[in-house]
Amino acid sequence: MSPILGLQLLLVAAGAIAVSAMARRKGWPAPLLLVAAGLLASPLVPAVPLDPELVLFVFLPPLLYSAALDSSYLRLRDVKRAVLLLSIGLVLFTTAVVGLLVHLLLPDLPLALAFALGAIIAPPDAVAAVAVGRRLGLPRRTLTILIGESLFNDATALTAYRVAIGAAVGGTVDLVESIGAFFIAAAGGVAIGLALAFLFAWVFQHTRDSLVENTLMLLIPFAAFFAAETVHASGVIAVVIVGLYLGYRMHLRGFGTRLVSDAVWKVTDFFLETIVFALIGLQLVTVIQGIGGYSAWAVAGYAAAVLAVTILSRFVWVFTATFLTRALVRNARQPAPTPKQAVILSWAGMRGVVSLAAAFAIPPEVPPRDRAMLLFLTFTTVIGTLLIQGMTFPALIRRLGVTSTQEQYEDRLAEAAAQQAALEAGLAELERLVAEQDGEPDEIQKQVIDQLREKSWRRSLTAWERLGGGTGHGGAETPSALYRRLRRDMLQAERQVFVRLRDERRLDDEVLREVMAQLDFEEAILER
Repeated sequence: MSPILGLQLLLVAAGAIAVSAMARRKGWPAPLLLVAAGLLASPLVPAVPLDPELVLFVFLPPLLYSAALDSSYLRLRDVKRAVLLLSIGLVLFTTAVVGLLVHLLLPDLPLALAFALGAIIAPPDAVAAVAVGRRLGLPRRTLTILIGESLFNDATALTAYRVAIGAAVGGTVDLVESIGAFFIAAAGGVAIGLALAFLFAWVFQHTRDSLVENTLMLLIPFAAFFAAETVHASGVIAVVIVGLYLGYRMHLRGFGTRLVSDAVWKVTDFFLETIVFALIGLQLVTVIQGIGGYSAWAVAGYAAAVLAVTILSRFVWVFTATFLTRALVRNARQPAPTPKQAVILSWAGMRGVVSLAAAFAIPPEVPPRDRAMLLFLTFTTVIGTLLIQGMTFPALIRRLGVTSTQEQYEDRLAEAAAQQAALEAGLAELERLVAEQDGEPDEIQKQVIDQLREKSWRRSLTAWERLGGGTGHGGAETPSALYRRLRRDMLQAERQVFVRLRDERRLDDEVLREVMAQLDFEEAILER
């Protein structure tokens, strides 16, 4: 990497973080604001190249792994039919529909390249949709379907893309052989993912060191991706399988590993996503400069037609699949989406950086004129879906009233009941330990035992109070809320004393860090 390119990426990262910070403070969707900022800045700054290898081999694996690690294997299993219909069926359907349309609009463009464009823009990126959906309280089932689709659709799309590009460059393609290659790549990805998952699970059983385990976790997505891609299997599926398996078994890790892992992957996601969405907008000038020899009205018409068909094809597939599922399948665990949920799923088709990276990765054997057109149509589709669908997605959710209010109440009720059961088990264990010790406990031991009992009851009480929204009778502050507020103020006063003693050279910095960590952990528990 040249120093100039490194400086450009550093400035992009700094600017993207600043924009994201403002978006988080205002409560705006950061991905959409980053794209808009990139579009505005593109004519004013030197071109920042989007390296497809940087996106596909550096950004994509950790983002996929983090999403899989944070997903629920059990919930994904409950919606597997919907996920398969979207991540495989819809991707292939979109590839075919968009490919045929582009071939009709541009008859001089080879059919294989038209289908390559369809494969490029077929997979949606659920980052923006899920961020908005979580903030506005979309039902968990709908969010799980969107997340599951985004985990697996890249594998289908990239395989279809490679087949189409191979046909465009090589001139021939065997459909049966291509389908077989797809299933072999998918099966290979699953096998490699499971093998690495078992291997790393075994390693974690023998480490018991939070720093070592989280450092290994940073390497896992790259190891899975490169191992699979080396043998021409699906690196995407391998990463997702490892992430789902290790995430499902995260409870077996130590508390330090879980705490550090949560922080590490939040920072990683935030950093990579800010850069990725900023880079999308910054490609405006590069993409437009590549279009030469076409009239402005013609290319605008092509872009509008491809964007419209891309959006409409998702509606057609989702509603058709929903209708057929309702008519042919009766399964309480996997019910078909309601009409309102189907609309939400249909409109959540924002495209992302994987599509743009695939377009930039079109090989040089493709004629420059055709390559420039494919890149332009990809860019306009990605920007169009992000801005049009992304900007209107919150209003659509509010308009349809598809929220999880009842689901949230049921979650709190289940949590309170579970806390009660856990409390009883913990207190029973405490009483057993007290009964087993020799002699009666002394006064200090009695105080410790009483404190443990009180702390257990306070945790259970907090869970039940949340059923009322955290307020007591008549909207008054609950005992738990009062305890948290007063204890936070006490902690702040304690911190000031420690800092003052450090400044007076009566306390060493190392000791200050240790006591600050203890106070921080206590405040973190209060916040949770």
